[in-house]
Amino acid sequence: MKLNIKHLPVIGLLGLAALSVGSCTDEVAFGDKFLEKAPGGTNTADSIFHNPEYTRGYLARIYSRQYFNLMESSSNTCPQHLNYWKGMPDMLTDLHFTVFAKSLLFTAYYGGMLTSTADQYGNHTVYPYNNEGIWENVRACWLIIERINEVPNMDQDEKDRIRDEAKCLLAAQYFTAFRFFGGMPIIKGTFSGTESSYEGRKSAQETLDFMLGLLDEVIEAKKLPWGYTGAAAASETGHWTLAGAMAQKIQILQFAASPLMNSEAPYYEGKYTMAHPEYVWLGYDKTRWTALRKACEDFFTALNANGVYHLVVPVENTQEGYRYAYRQAYMYQDSPEILHSVRTANKAHGNDYGWYNLGWGGAADGGGTNERCAPNPTQEYAEMFPWADGTPFDWDKTAAEGKLDEMFVKGDRVPGQKMLQNRVYTRDPRMYETMGVNGALMGLDYSSGTSSGANWEAWVGGSDASQQPATNTGVWATGYRNLKYVGGEFFRRKNPQWSWLQLSDVYLTYAEAILQDGGSLTDAISYVDQVRARVGLKGLAECNPDKNLTTNKENLLEEILRERACEFALQCTRYYDMVRYKRADLFERKLHGLRIYRLNANGERTETPWYDTEQSSIDNENDERFYEPNKFEYEKFEITTGARIWWTDGFDCKWFLQPFPLSEVNKGYGLDQNPGW
Repeated sequence: MKLNIKHLPVIGLLGLAALSVGSCTDEVAFGDKFLEKAPGGTNTADSIFHNPEYTRGYLARIYSRQYFNLMESSSNTCPQHLNYWKGMPDMLTDLHFTVFAKSLLFTAYYGGMLTSTADQYGNHTVYPYNNEGIWENVRACWLIIERINEVPNMDQDEKDRIRDEAKCLLAAQYFTAFRFFGGMPIIKGTFSGTESSYEGRKSAQETLDFMLGLLDEVIEAKKLPWGYTGAAAASETGHWTLAGAMAQKIQILQFAASPLMNSEAPYYEGKYTMAHPEYVWLGYDKTRWTALRKACEDFFTALNANGVYHLVVPVENTQEGYRYAYRQAYMYQDSPEILHSVRTANKAHGNDYGWYNLGWGGAADGGGTNERCAPNPTQEYAEMFPWADGTPFDWDKTAAEGKLDEMFVKGDRVPGQKMLQNRVYTRDPRMYETMGVNGALMGLDYSSGTSSGANWEAWVGGSDASQQPATNTGVWATGYRNLKYVGGEFFRRKNPQWSWLQLSDVYLTYAEAILQDGGSLTDAISYVDQVRARVGLKGLAECNPDKNLTTNKENLLEEILRERACEFALQCTRYYDMVRYKRADLFERKLHGLRIYRLNANGERTETPWYDTEQSSIDNENDERFYEPNKFEYEKFEITTGARIWWTDGFDCKWFLQPFPLSEVNKGYGLDQNPGW
C-alpha cells in the first residue's frame, strides 16, 4: 500500500514555509563552541539555500537533534531521548537500573505495563516513534542533499562536504530507529506532506541496504576529511568525518550480522506470528560476519594510512595514569579515540547542561545529584570489573580469603594520619571512572588521574550513601553511584559530549567479527588486549587460563561482551548487545546491590558517618574513630524497588523490539506492528 505522507508524524517543523530546524540568524559553532548560542527563527527553504550562513546553521541544527543518550530535560516535546521522565535504555540492562518511580521505564517496562498506545504527546516507549523527530530529521537531511548546490558564495568542496555530512546524519537517524524497531519506511527525497509516491514499511534488508548505501557513497566519494587536527579540530569537532562514516558502517553491519536478525528463524517464532517477517528478520547468512570483518579491515587500513586517531597511551604506568587515559578516551573533546560525538550544550554547568546539573549538582561532593538522572550501577556490573592486573574478580574466592575489605581500595593506617596512607586502587581503573565506590577519593583532577579530598562513604549511614542502600532508594540505592559522563566537580564548566562512536569500539567489534567469521581466536584476543592495555590490564587469555579462550569460542564471546560492558557504560552498548544476541537470560536475571556496614573497634556495626563528623572532631590518636574506617561487613541484597516483571514472569521475546504507536499502525499506510504488540 502506498504511504500517504500526511499520516507520518508531524512534519510541520520542517515544512517549506517554516524551517525552524534551521538556524538562519544565530551563530552555531562546532568544537569547543558547539551550540554556544542555540539557533532560532524560521525561514523558507529558498532563503536558507541562498545564504551560506543560513545553510551552515541549518546543518548545525540537524546535528543538535542527533540521538543523545544522557537525560537532561523534563519536557514532553521532541526529541524525547533527552527526557528524564522517560529514562535511558541502559537502565533496562543488567548494568544499571533506576529507582525513579515516576519514570516510563519504572512503570511501563519494569512493571510490564508497556503497550502500543501513545499518550497525547506521542510518548509511550524508550524511543517514541512519534516524538523523536525521525521524519523531521530525515526531511531536513534530504533538503540539504537536494539543494546544497543552489547555495551561492560557497565553494564546491564545502558543498560536497555538507552534502556528505547530511548523508551521514541521515544514515545515523535511520540506524537509531532501526535498532529499536527493525525495518522502517524509506524516504528517498524531500516530501511536503501531499505526495503519495512513497510506500510503507520496508524490510530489514531494504532498510539495511539504504543505510549502507548512503555511507558507501560517502566513503567512496572521499569528500569528508578523515579527521580534524590542529586548529581545525578545535573548530570542527563534532562534524561527521570519513573515519566516522566507516565506523558507522561497521556498527550497522555488526547489528545486522547478530542473531536477532541473522538467524535461521525469526526471534519471535513459536510465540507470535507476523504477516511480513522480513520487516524484522534477515534470514541466516554467515557472510554477514565476513562483511563486518572486511569493513573493520578496511577501517584499519585507512587508519594506518591517515593516522589522527589512536588509543590513548597512558602518560605513566600507574593507576592514576590508566584512569586518566580512560577518561581522556571517552570524555574529553580532544580525545584521539572519539570517531563521532554528540553534544547539546557548551558548558557542564547549571541549567546549561541538565545532565550534569542533576547528575552531580551544585555541591562539590555531588550531593546535589537527583535520582531522576541517576542510573544506579548494580552489583552484577561491579563484579564484571577485574582486579587491577586483569585477573577476574571472584566474590566467593575473595570472601573466603578474607579480602573483601580490599575489593575497592586498600591502604595503611599510619599513626597521626587520619586518612589511609599508600592508598591503592585494587580494581580495573575503569571501575572508578564509571561508579563511585566505598573508599575511593572523590576529588579528581581535570588534567591528570590524581585523586584527593574526602573518601566516598558508601556504607549504610555514611556521609554520602546515608540510608539509601538500606532502603534501596536514591542515587546510592545499590551502594554505588554513577560517575560515567559526570566525573565530578573537576568537570564543571568543561565541554560536555556523548560518544557516539569510539575507536575502542572498533577494536572490540573487530575481535567479535574475527571470532564469528571463523578466524583465529588468538588474533581476536589481540585486539581486545590492546584496549585492556590502555588501563594496565594483562592479556585476556593470560588472566583467564581456565576459560581456554584461544580455543573456546563461546567463552571468548562472553569475555568480549563483558569487556564491552566495562568499556562503554551509558553508551547504549550493553542494551544493544543484549538485544542483538537475544540474551533473554541476562534480561531475566535478578539484580543486586551491596550494603556495606562500618565496623567499630569491637567489630560491631555502626551506622555513622566519618569524614563529615569524626574526622574533624576527634583528635585522640588512640581513639579508633580518629582513623578512616577500613573494616566493614558486606551484604549483597536483591533489588526490590523497581523489581522487573521479567525476573518473575520471564522475558517475553516481544521486548527485543519496540512497538510502533497503534495510532500510526491504524492509519493503514503499511506500518505493520512488531510481533507481540
